[in-house]
Amino acid sequence: MSRIPEDRGAELRTLFFESAYELLQALNEAGLELETRPTDEEVIRRVRRAVHTLKGDSAACGFHKLSELAHELEDVLSQEIARTRGARMAEVVLVAADTFGSMLSAYQRNLEPGGTEPLNAMIRELLAAPAELPEGVPHPSLVPARFAWTEYEQLMISEAVHRREAVYNVALRIDPNSLMRAAAFQLIRNVLHGTGTVIALRPEDNASAASVEIVEAALASTQPEENILQRCRIPSIVSDVRLERAATPETAEHELLGDLLEAQAANDLDHPEAGAKPGAGVSAAAAVAESSLRVDAARIDAVMNLVGELIIGKSMLNRTLTEFDQAHARDPLRAKLADAMAFQSRVLDELHKCVLKIRMVPVEQLFRRFPRVVRDVAKQCGKDVALEVDGQNTDLDKGILDSLAEPLMHLVRNSVDHGIEPADERLTAGKPARGTVYLNAYHQGTQVVIEVRDDGRGMDPLRLRKQAVEKGILKAEEAARLADSDAYNLIFEPGFSTASAVTEVSGRGVGMDVVRTVMDRLKGSVHVSTQKGKGTTIQLRAPLTLASIQTLLFRTNGRLFAVPLSSVVEITRIHDHEIHRVDQREVLRLRDQILTLVRLNNLEKIHAVETPEQGKKKKNFVIVIGAAEKKFGLLVDSMVGEEELVIKALPSDIVSSDLVSGASILGDGTVVLILNVPAVLSRLNRTAPIGAIA
Repeated sequence: MSRIPEDRGAELRTLFFESAYELLQALNEAGLELETRPTDEEVIRRVRRAVHTLKGDSAACGFHKLSELAHELEDVLSQEIARTRGARMAEVVLVAADTFGSMLSAYQRNLEPGGTEPLNAMIRELLAAPAELPEGVPHPSLVPARFAWTEYEQLMISEAVHRREAVYNVALRIDPNSLMRAAAFQLIRNVLHGTGTVIALRPEDNASAASVEIVEAALASTQPEENILQRCRIPSIVSDVRLERAATPETAEHELLGDLLEAQAANDLDHPEAGAKPGAGVSAAAAVAESSLRVDAARIDAVMNLVGELIIGKSMLNRTLTEFDQAHARDPLRAKLADAMAFQSRVLDELHKCVLKIRMVPVEQLFRRFPRVVRDVAKQCGKDVALEVDGQNTDLDKGILDSLAEPLMHLVRNSVDHGIEPADERLTAGKPARGTVYLNAYHQGTQVVIEVRDDGRGMDPLRLRKQAVEKGILKAEEAARLADSDAYNLIFEPGFSTASAVTEVSGRGVGMDVVRTVMDRLKGSVHVSTQKGKGTTIQLRAPLTLASIQTLLFRTNGRLFAVPLSSVVEITRIHDHEIHRVDQREVLRLRDQILTLVRLNNLEKIHAVETPEQGKKKKNFVIVIGAAEKKFGLLVDSMVGEEELVIKALPSDIVSSDLVSGASILGDGTVVLILNVPAVLSRLNRTAPIGAIA
């Protein structure tokens, strides 16, 4: 037997892990559906398909323990167990998704997976349990039947199922005391035709029925199962009846048929005037052809870096062209160079946009995991909580999407645990017993906004201040003069928690600190708004991409800085005598508003390179920066202009301050530092009284 080459095996395993995690997400979603619709054959079929695929793929990669466990799980994924113990089957599917996830994580780290015994025990319990049906559900008869339909008949069943028709397998036992079996078969046949559309029938004619005891049929019908059973129980003719939903065959041919039918139906809806035409099947097949291409993110990052270098080169060419224009204003080559530069700039801009779009993915990929999170946390807390999601098609950079996964996880868990009240408390307050958590995403300018909202109890600023003092985060006098809007931000302090006891869900005071840390790293911001008794909304604002940004360049104390243009509210000029001091801070009165002023050389680890001429300046520029609902002013010496910058991350041994989020290189080779606006605002909030911030 030939072995797979090592590099080919590594590539195969990489593809396996990518597809396996998608299958686990499908299992989670199907498990949640089974909790509400435990007997839904379509959902059970999806679970079987996912488990079967996982079994085969894991065996091909040599992960035999995972493959064997998936094989055992297939045994309980039957319609009979779903009818008798549907709720328990849903629990098994969700536990299986968790177990498979742990095993995959172990395999990725080249470790031996363990911890499968709880799932094994649940599988054994379901297989050993007696098939006791709930009250009101008729017991299935033990009529032996094979339902061995031909390929054509299976295709017809698939077509009916994809038309959203109910298809049943029916087995009828002819009464042994019946003397005329051929006549009995004809009567049964007439009853079946009167109940629905007969897709398949065994035996097929009266002559064959003379020696047959069991009549089998595939029946498409709109009538309830009880009516079908009642009509099929013909006195003195039929002694027993077996009725069950027909399972759609799971071969690639049948799946393709379903896709073709759906594509053709969609085409008929779009063009109702067009009848059946030759070649329609070919066009439908083309409509369902695979059009996506899986590409490693590192390759896209490499292309993005090259595009960034081209943008820097464009800046260099623009500066060179400006110098040429000044030195050779009448040279006929000047116009040709300008045209060539304009063409190159347009193409480069389009290339940049295309690469950015390749990195963009819908936020749905992130939101899909939260129905399971809400379900599990609500179950642990003993609450009834629903999740509503909107804005799933909002696009943002894949790297930012991955970074937002952990903060959103903490926010959603906190909304269920801290935000939503217990059912009795909600009923007392005149609310429905079921609480709701809302997830929403939308674009706003050059940022993406993700909201986590709940209709719970809201936050009490007095309680937050008290907790902060008890935990030593604030002094009593600092807490007393803290504005409510700033008190809400205390939840992001390390070690802060309002939980009375440490539980599996919360109480350690580390989750919300992660939220602010990640948002600072993404050059984003987090904003809290709440109303006591009504609920809380937390907004995460992050840039659409971290590859390049439009910036405003300025000089201060001999250094060149840049600030994101989206954060700039306005620019003004002031004299030294307009600057005042309040609570050890420099402030400016700007149109009846008190604005805190910031000198970059006064911030930690950002040093000035001040010259005597700059020290004598009497008039300064003030760049008004807006972050969330806060504003502050940057005191700068001179303005340079707007520039699109390609962000280059800096190693910590070069720049140790979190106030600088990165650097870029201008066309003339000058290095410019990009200011991290959220970090500056966070530093202002932590180092001095906050009341002076407008």
